[in-house]
Formats: sequence, C-alpha cells, structure tokens
Amino acid sequence: MIHTAAHCSTLQHTAAHCCSALLHTATQCSTLQHTAAHCSSLQRTASHGSTLQHTATHDCNTLQYTATQCSTLQHTAAHYNILQHTATHCSTLQYTATHCNTRLQHTAPRCHTMHHTAVHCSALQHTATHCNTLQHTATHCNTLQHTATHCNTLQHTATHCNTLQHTATHCNTLNQVISSIKNK
Repeated sequence: MIHTAAHCSTLQHTAAHCCSALLHTATQCSTLQHTAAHCSSLQRTASHGSTLQHTATHDCNTLQYTATQCSTLQHTAAHYNILQHTATHCSTLQYTATHCNTRLQHTAPRCHTMHHTAVHCSALQHTATHCNTLQHTATHCNTLQHTATHCNTLQHTATHCNTLQHTATHCNTLNQVISSIKNK
C-alpha cells in the first residue's frame, strides 16, 4: 500500500507538470496558427521578389517544424488526460486503501474474539460428544442394574424353588415310608 501511495503521488505530480506544459503549448499553438496565416500571405507575395520568396520558404519550413511539434504536443495532451484520469483513480485507490485499513483495524479484534469463541465451541462440542457417550453408558448401566435386580429375584425364587423341591422330595420319601409301614 505504501508503494501504491508513492506511485499515486508521483502520478499526481506528473499530471500537474503536464497541465502546466499544455497551457504553455496551447499558447504556442495559437502563435503557430497566426504564423501559418502569415506564411500563406507571404507565399502569395513571394512572386514579387526573391527576398520575399526566401523569407516565405524559411517561414514555411519553420511552420512545418512547428506543426510537427504541435502534433507531438497534441499527443502529450492526450497522455496528460490519461495521467489526469490515472491520478483521479489513484486518489480513489488511496481513499479505498485508507478505508480498508480502518475497517481491518476495527475488524481484527472481532476476528480474535470469533477465533476464541470457535475454539471454545470446539471444546464444548467435544464435551457434548463425551456427555452423549456417558449418557448412553448410564442408560446401559441402568438396564444392566435392572437385569441384575431381576436376576437376584429369579435366583431367590430358584433357591426357594430348590427348597420346596427338596421338601417335596422329603415329603415323598416320608409318604413312602409311612405307606410301607402301613402295608406291613
């Protein structure tokens, strides 16, 4: 951006110089037009004497040289217009660069805050995932605990069943002994 500002300053200086040169040139061109009219008059008069013919030829040659310079100056004027346009464009770019810098300086702290928030958010997402895993494990644990309680109940019932079965077997044995005593 510093390079652009220096370039713009150079272009503005060049445009001012060109403007001054063009004003001077315009004055010269006006003088040349007057001389061209004078040359034309001299050529008409040249037929009246060799001195006038020499003067007319010299003036006309000078006029042709000056006309060439005028053409160069017109080219310079066109170049000046381009420089003037570029200088205006440069001014706009300088304004835009300044505006951009201001916005960037204002935005930078917000960017830092957003980055910090994004890091915090990422940590929270990781924690949330971990929480979901723990919640799933807790649900699975509750199911296992319920199953274990049910198992304990069944085990208690099985033990009670075994006792009843043992008692029934003992009863049957006693019944057989009693029957066998009665039959004797």
